[in-house]
Amino acid sequence: MKHIKALDGIRFLAVTLVLMEHWLDTEIKFAVGYSGVCVFFVLSGFLITNILLKAKVADNEANRNHGRSLKLFYIRRTIRIFPVYYLLILIAFLLNEPSVHTYFWWIFTYTSNIYIASHQTWMGVVDHFWSLAVEEQFYLFFPCVVFFVPLKYLPKTLIFLSIIAVLLRLYFYMTGYLWMTSYVLMPTCLDAFSLGGLMAYFFKFKNKTFVTFFKNRIGLVISLLVYVLSQIYIFQFNHNHGFLSVVLMRCFESILAVYLIGNAIIGLPIYSKILLHPVSLYLGKISYGIYIFHNFIYNHYHASASHPMTIFFKNYPFFDEHIYIKFFFLYGITIAFASISWFLIEKPINKLKDKFEY
Repeated sequence: MKHIKALDGIRFLAVTLVLMEHWLDTEIKFAVGYSGVCVFFVLSGFLITNILLKAKVADNEANRNHGRSLKLFYIRRTIRIFPVYYLLILIAFLLNEPSVHTYFWWIFTYTSNIYIASHQTWMGVVDHFWSLAVEEQFYLFFPCVVFFVPLKYLPKTLIFLSIIAVLLRLYFYMTGYLWMTSYVLMPTCLDAFSLGGLMAYFFKFKNKTFVTFFKNRIGLVISLLVYVLSQIYIFQFNHNHGFLSVVLMRCFESILAVYLIGNAIIGLPIYSKILLHPVSLYLGKISYGIYIFHNFIYNHYHASASHPMTIFFKNYPFFDEHIYIKFFFLYGITIAFASISWFLIEKPINKLKDKFEY
């Protein structure tokens, strides 16, 4: 699969939704950050499944086992993800960031989501690492599904995994666990990943069906309508952690994400212009850095009195009085850090992946 530029635009859309949730939470009534994370999960499912299917077909044609492809997959993921993540943890540790010291081994081992679920509590400025932990656990688990499940059974397997995810969320809800438990565990996120994987299957093996399906805009309209009405209902009746939001909302978010990604791939005219704008493409390209840095740049729930941004906003209350200006100010600083990370660390290291082609 060639690089689809519009998917960088999707990354920009997803990470911006997360930042809106974290920095505009007093203004945004919908939980748009959750939706942004869900878009990332569906997109990961789509892209990773595409990569694995391509490798699987090549292995089958060459009449070889999948051991080499599995090893290359993990090497390439390590090159892309680990360097800037562990560098950030090291810097935060040396700067005596309390959350990093307290939860060091949980974030070091990509298990912060398990801590959150088991203790039913958040972790401070490293809260957002839960989704990176989910992604990493997905990478460990999912290649075995794609490589070792026969192709003809793969769609049914992905649907089965989606159902399991919903049932697990229902179980946690019915047994009295706090909402965060069903939200942060990898198995309870599998409907998002699996729907992305199902997209990849049809994209590769039934491309005409894929294009025909997403050319019909009715699905996009209905999925958007269901999502918006559900959010309005949750907000209007104060059911923020009720059955709808805990058990079903990720399904609605995932289906909407499927349509957003599918229409980006086939090219919905006005939508594509937004996604393919140079700013969208650039911010999507550096979205990984934006995501991992943003909570350290500022988090008004966890920032200490000595945090540089806390001091700055105390001295310049103008920003607190103009929340949208504050949002773009913080976004600009985060982009600067993410850009430095991209050009000095991520982009040079990513070139090493050329040595590990499938």
